[in-house]
Order: sequence, then C-alpha cells, then structure tokens
Amino acid sequence: MKLLRQFGMILLITFAGELLRMLLPLPIPASIYGMLLMLAVLMTGVIRLDEVEQAGDFLIEIMPILFVPAAVGLMDAWNELRPILLAVSVITVVVTVMVMAVTGIVTQWVIRQEKAAAARASLPHIRHSKREAIHE
Repeated sequence: MKLLRQFGMILLITFAGELLRMLLPLPIPASIYGMLLMLAVLMTGVIRLDEVEQAGDFLIEIMPILFVPAAVGLMDAWNELRPILLAVSVITVVVTVMVMAVTGIVTQWVIRQEKAAAARASLPHIRHSKREAIHE
C-alpha cells in the first residue's frame, strides 16, 4: 500500500507537469515542469523524501528498461537518421565535452571556495582595535 501511495504522489506531480505544459505557452517539456514541481515540493517540505523514496528508487532501478521503446523508435527511423548521423554524432561529442569541461571548472571553483571558507573559519580571530587587545 505504501508503494502505491508513493507512485500515486509521483503520478500526481507528473500530471501537474502535463497541465502546466498545456497552460503555459512555453516550449518546455512536461517532464521538466514535473521535475521542477517535485523539487519545489521536496524543498518546501510539502512532501518529505521518505514519502516518495522507495518508488523513486524502483523507477531508477528499472530505468534501462524504459529506454527500450526509444531505442526501437530510433531503429524504426534509421533511414531518416542515416544521412545526418555523422553530424549528430559530432555535435553530441562536442557538446558532451563542453558540458564535462564546464562541470569540471565549476566543481573546482566550488571546492576552492569551500577550502577558502574552511581556512578562514580556522584562523584565530584577529583583533580589530586596540581596545579589544586591552580587554583580553
């Protein structure tokens, strides 16, 4: 019963994402709206993580199976995709490398910021005036 309730909550949020896609005139997929809604309800505490965690873990476990229909669709469209396959492959590789580079740069920046904050926190407090020095 617990899993059924969790799946129900996930489906409700997914449905709300579909409604948003229909109501808002933006070229954003319903799945993105659904993920943003899920993030919002989890961050605000409207839904706690443990209320959807088991169903979410199950969906992640079966995710490879969910890609089978997409792969079959690609095989069906092979004749249309063949002429542009090289271009799509090059674009995919270039964009993947760019995303990896930006992710690495941002990660290094965040690590440096955290190290600097930790170093500042570990320094002894510096006296800011002669008066503070006298009272110590």
